[in-house]
Amino acid sequence: MQALYLEIKNLIVTTLNLDELSADDIETEAPLFGEGLGLDSIDALELGLAVKNKYGVVLSAESEEMRQHFFSVATLASFIHAQRA
Repeated sequence: MQALYLEIKNLIVTTLNLDELSADDIETEAPLFGEGLGLDSIDALELGLAVKNKYGVVLSAESEEMRQHFFSVATLASFIHAQRA
């Protein structure tokens, strides 16, 4: 899972052009939106598309469950891992 965490962190940095951050700056358990990394709804759309393209997972934008999957790097990694299994 550690490799997947790192992949996701790098995907976040490159997809969202967060040049001031490195993968090491993103905490695995910290919230991606709001008080954590501070991403917004536009970032969510871009990140969702990047995750869909890279990992081939099916995403539903309106689902409350999907919001929970995108809570942190750890929850997103668990979702991707489950979808690929």
